[in-house]
Amino acid sequence: MSHEHEHSHAHEREHPHEPAWKHDGVRVVPGNQLDGNVPSTPGMDRKAAINFARVGAQKLWAGTVTIHANAKTGAHHHGPLESVIYVVKGRARMRWGEQLEFTAEAGPGDFIYVPPYVPHQEINASPTETLECVLCRSDGQAVAVNLDIEPVEKPEQVLWVDPTHPHGGV
Repeated sequence: MSHEHEHSHAHEREHPHEPAWKHDGVRVVPGNQLDGNVPSTPGMDRKAAINFARVGAQKLWAGTVTIHANAKTGAHHHGPLESVIYVVKGRARMRWGEQLEFTAEAGPGDFIYVPPYVPHQEINASPTETLECVLCRSDGQAVAVNLDIEPVEKPEQVLWVDPTHPHGGV
């Protein structure tokens, strides 16, 4: 029996009745145990739930984002990563572009996609309600590159045009 073959069965010998996936299978991360030690962007409270450090995720980062009423983040991008934001509560206004010249809004139940390297800013469009979102990114490590952008004053609104909103929707 080769040494490598012995090693692969060591765990089974130590705990012969435990299934192979018990400790390396599905992981539950309780909502009250998220990790706030992630790259920060001014105005935004990010917390990691799923990442490489916590569960060994290779291709995903997931967590929560909270933005206080009437607050907005600094302009930033996430390098080569793709991001998906799901709005749980509140009203999100996204600005993006070289001068943050484009804007769109999203509410509870809406998904927002942010491509790699796109300069953007998240804004809580409500003066009274906290904006709560779930965030997923396409790598197990978080990347946030803060940018020094002078935003245009009146962003151009971009309506969503898709099969359910053929003429555009806000």
